[in-house]
Amino acid sequence: MACESALPAIMDEQALMGLNPNADACYRQRALAYFEQLKESLDGWEVCAEALAKGVYSDDHVKFFCFQVLEHQIKFRHGSRTAAQQQLIRETLMKWLQAQLMNVHPEKPFIRNKAAQVLALTFVMEYLTLWPKFFFDILNLVGLNPNGVDIYLRTLMAIDAEVVDRDILHSPEETRRNTLIKDSMREQCIPALVESWYQILQTYQHTHSELTCQCLEVVGAYVSWIDLNLIANDSHMSMEELREEACDCLFEIVNKGMDPVDKTKLVESLCQVLQSAGFFNIEQEEDVDFLAKFSRLVNGMGQSLVLSWTKLSKMGDVKVSADTLRAVEAKVPLMLQLLIHEDDDISANIVGFCYDYLHVLKQLPALNEQQKSNVEAIMLAVMNKLKYDDEYNFENEGEDEAMFVEYRKQLKMLLDRLAQVSPELLLEAVHRVFNATMQNWQTVQFMEVEVAIRLLYMLGEALPASHGAHFSGDTTKTSTLQAMMRTLISCGVSEYQHSSVTLEFFETVVRYDKFFLVEPQHIPSVLMAFLDHRGLRHSSPKVRSRVAYLFSRFIKTLHKHMNAFIEDILSRIQDLLELAPPENGFPALLSSDDQLFMFETAGVLIVNGESPAERKQALMRSLLTPLMEAFRMLLAKLPQEADEERQTALADCLSHAVGFASRTSKAFSNKQTVKQCGCSEVYLDCLQTFLPALSCPVQRGPLRSAVRSFLHRMIICLEEEVLPFIPAASQHMLKDCEPKDLQEFIPLISQITAKFKNQVSPFLQEIFMPLVIAIFETLSRPAEENDQTAALEKQMLRRSYFSFIQTIASSGMNEVMASQEAENIERVLFTIIQGAVDFPDPIAQKTCFIILSRLVELWDAQTVLTLSECTLTLHMIHLKRGPECIQFLQEYLPSLQVSPEITQELCQVLQQPDVKVLKNYMKVFFQQAKL
Repeated sequence: MACESALPAIMDEQALMGLNPNADACYRQRALAYFEQLKESLDGWEVCAEALAKGVYSDDHVKFFCFQVLEHQIKFRHGSRTAAQQQLIRETLMKWLQAQLMNVHPEKPFIRNKAAQVLALTFVMEYLTLWPKFFFDILNLVGLNPNGVDIYLRTLMAIDAEVVDRDILHSPEETRRNTLIKDSMREQCIPALVESWYQILQTYQHTHSELTCQCLEVVGAYVSWIDLNLIANDSHMSMEELREEACDCLFEIVNKGMDPVDKTKLVESLCQVLQSAGFFNIEQEEDVDFLAKFSRLVNGMGQSLVLSWTKLSKMGDVKVSADTLRAVEAKVPLMLQLLIHEDDDISANIVGFCYDYLHVLKQLPALNEQQKSNVEAIMLAVMNKLKYDDEYNFENEGEDEAMFVEYRKQLKMLLDRLAQVSPELLLEAVHRVFNATMQNWQTVQFMEVEVAIRLLYMLGEALPASHGAHFSGDTTKTSTLQAMMRTLISCGVSEYQHSSVTLEFFETVVRYDKFFLVEPQHIPSVLMAFLDHRGLRHSSPKVRSRVAYLFSRFIKTLHKHMNAFIEDILSRIQDLLELAPPENGFPALLSSDDQLFMFETAGVLIVNGESPAERKQALMRSLLTPLMEAFRMLLAKLPQEADEERQTALADCLSHAVGFASRTSKAFSNKQTVKQCGCSEVYLDCLQTFLPALSCPVQRGPLRSAVRSFLHRMIICLEEEVLPFIPAASQHMLKDCEPKDLQEFIPLISQITAKFKNQVSPFLQEIFMPLVIAIFETLSRPAEENDQTAALEKQMLRRSYFSFIQTIASSGMNEVMASQEAENIERVLFTIIQGAVDFPDPIAQKTCFIILSRLVELWDAQTVLTLSECTLTLHMIHLKRGPECIQFLQEYLPSLQVSPEITQELCQVLQQPDVKVLKNYMKVFFQQAKL
């Protein structure tokens, strides 16, 4: 019974020093041993109890340690303690709690939490037998002292964790005990607890927000298993200052995992409480902050009910799932009130429930009249809420505008879901609203007109159609959409003087561009809208920019119908295709990015027209010649310009010229190649014009980047015709390069290698080592240790280098590497092995292993071919000079240290008439002879 030896009345001070996290390891080890000693001792815990009751120690770690020792006693030895010892534990806890009431500074939260856990454990062990007045004793002691209330609330949460929390697994015995505890609490003390919560909330709502929040958290935890009428009757949720906190608290409750039947009962009970507390009187409510919280709560309750219905439906419980569905639908009027609220935050908070409810309706075999009515009401709400308000700033969109755009996206989700539930209803509703608005667009506010067109636009995604084929198939849908498109184009609404309406008009025209394949007679009027003051000449830069993009899409889709308009369109947009020189000073109608779309559009019109090749060439030359002329002039100016800002502006302008020319080439395809259109000469002229920029001594980076991109395009478009330009271009691009230059140059060489293979083998053999050496030199340049940008550039360059080697290996161009000097190839191979093993870059490592694998395959194949040629040659010599050949081998092979047996074996096989026997043997011979 060694463990029963009495411990000294004072604690081991040296051991306690080890409780400090910064203590030496030996002290920490001693503290751990002391903890085990106190746990095993029958009465050692009493030292800790006395230290807590009398407040002997001020060190937080020692206090925590004492509570840990007590916790262990209560958890594992409570039943074996005498009545006096059990009484000592109760007295210790109450004395410690009483001391807290006097503290000017409360204990640290981790001490209070541990104390609450110990109190909760004691409660669980003694409430049913020894301490039925547990709550009354604590409430009598702490009253409304803030320090005491804090411990009381923490203890209630700790009791919830021990007794109620569904996430904690309990044994059957513990579950029975917990049920008894809850039953006893309901009978004996719950009304007193509820009253205490009300008092705490009333007392501290203005002065101690943390206590108020704690108290609401307790209410949230307990409300799931106590009589809700107690809370409703006490009506502490109806207190103006606490309504928002109550909503947050209840939201957390309804989101807790529960059995679906229990969850439904809980939500229904909460709804009764909320209704009796006046929460449902939305129309009279002016506090938007409260309504935002309440909307979130209703959303949570609604989604919880839908989840319960889904689970019950899967379980096949028809009656209970029908009851749950009725509970869901009983919330729809409230949901609609919140959805249609003028404050978008309140509306947005309920969208989730609305979306889930529509998903429920989608799963039902048929909708009853009430459900159809609900669908229509949601439709009308969504259509109404999609409207802009007067305060929306279209020219300078800020945070508020961004929030409305996000809100609109949520409404679009609802509209898409409505289309799944009842496409006929949605189509009919949109048609009705659209027609009514278009008939009177001149007298209607902009937001009404915009939303009417927007709804037509949104139908394009809401109603299913394969590849945008909205004008084939279901005649009801196609005839309605066609009628609306006809009205949109012919009613004159494109003249409406508001940018949002103008943009929506063009967005919708392009979304339904396939309408014009069905009714091409409307194309001219829409083209005019694109080209005049309504579109590309609009007063708003934002509208012009978007229209430039939409116009390119419109032309791409309908290019087959544009033949009659090509030259007219090119004439009308000619000024929009001019390169804006940096010294102009006047703002251009379109930005350079917008002009890219215009040049692509021009290219599409020229390439896809029905004109002969000569006419296409002439049109393309008239499009690109001004760019080339401007390029030559600006390039001549650039080296003479001393001012760096002016240099940058000129380089940008030169880059734009190259980019525009490059963009026109996107119009070509396999069916309409550059050669077939007679345009090769024009693009070769562009190449000759742009390539001198590579040797420009200033602004190398942007100029090289632009010309490189153009070369990429020309490799695709001009094919072999581009090859004569590559060596000189490469030579210029390898001079004085930065890591980024090399990294961007390598894909160009890789593209040439992969496309032309053996055609470019001599060029690659020549450029291989200069390129590799340039890469090695760049990688070996010293950089500062913490320069992350430089490190990343080097990593990317290394990857590009390995990618280049992989392209050569994968293209079967063994001669490119084989033609290099042995020490150079050895150096390259070393870098590949190093990349596979040493560098911590998984992408580069993978590439290196692929290269090594491919090289082994190639060299094995070369070895086999060589061996085969050797065999055939030897066989032929033997046929011509038989005995003389045998005699030579018998004399020559021993001089190479080949054994007499192997020599004799080869001579015998060589005299066989079947050359296949010799071929098979030669592999064995070289392996045995090890030559």
